[in-house]
Amino acid sequence: MLTGDGLLARVRVLGRVLSLSQFMEIARLAERHGNGLVEVTARGNLQVRGLTPRSAPQFAEAVAALVAIESGLVVDVSPLAGLDPSEAMDPRGLAERIRVAAEPLADRLGPKVSVVVDGNGQVSLADIKADIRLTAQTPQTWLMTLGGAKPQAVDEAAAFSTTMAVLGALAAIGPDARATDLFPAPVTKPGKHTAPVAWPGEITLRTGHCGAFALPFGQIEADSLVGLATAMAAEGLDCLRLAPDHVLLVDGMSAALLQQADDLGFVTRADDPRRRISACSGSQGCASGLIAARQIALRLAEQGVTEQHLHVSGCSKGCAHPGPARVTLVGRTDGIGLVIDGRAGDTPQQLLDEAALLAGAVPFQDGR
Repeated sequence: MLTGDGLLARVRVLGRVLSLSQFMEIARLAERHGNGLVEVTARGNLQVRGLTPRSAPQFAEAVAALVAIESGLVVDVSPLAGLDPSEAMDPRGLAERIRVAAEPLADRLGPKVSVVVDGNGQVSLADIKADIRLTAQTPQTWLMTLGGAKPQAVDEAAAFSTTMAVLGALAAIGPDARATDLFPAPVTKPGKHTAPVAWPGEITLRTGHCGAFALPFGQIEADSLVGLATAMAAEGLDCLRLAPDHVLLVDGMSAALLQQADDLGFVTRADDPRRRISACSGSQGCASGLIAARQIALRLAEQGVTEQHLHVSGCSKGCAHPGPARVTLVGRTDGIGLVIDGRAGDTPQQLLDEAALLAGAVPFQDGR
């Protein structure tokens, strides 16, 4: 995809699991073929930025030879599926049945159509958008949500058959169809949005543990990834998992490694103000961006200006956070729009000046 800083490549790593050597090589490929910026998306996919028409095919070929890549219908499960003792049910079997059965439909489904199969464990998939959502409630029951309809409790047989029926209907309509066309959401006023549930620093597995930390605003320089990989190698660790909410999980991570991740610029603490801010790449990475969203977000985080969820968007599309936030700052041709308890596309209550905002002259922490 063409963006403001060149071509962007999204890598759907099979199972969201990388070995240490794969992880380090992808970081090196990002530096060699792109601009060195690597992202982990809200769904837990990898993205590499700054590719060129010449380097993009070279990057794609190298990555395809390095890791197994998912294709076809997006069916999301937790990167800890089957390893998490708190799961109500292991989602992998149902997810694989859906993937295989949906293969004949892949060419007729829109690229954004997706299914979430959530075992309801320690890694939440609740904020991942999905046309069809299956959340395990008990070892025999799934809670199924179709588009914007109300959730319904079903057994696994009904979950599978209904999922395939809906996917078949979407394929018959065409690639622009989404489940909300068949099952629209009721019209409601946007409510207040709080920051996402804090991910823990350490997650207990059936065997051992893993540590969790995040990329600031979903993005980091490749040299920081190389530094992390070097620190992992020194401790003999060899497994890294990509998780939703821009999070990385390292199996067997120690407190010392977590501190090194903090030193490298990763978000490692629940009280880090960057955890309460969503920000897109803005004008420095997107042709639609009208403000340097991530740079503004970082300055505001350094000032500690928000105790609630803040969304800084380069434009009205609101890609970094489609839902409502307590405070949204959105780039416009005539300044920065201020939206309270709403989305980036909503009409702003006020226009702000960037210089005054960064100087701390605009009080908006409590929506005033």
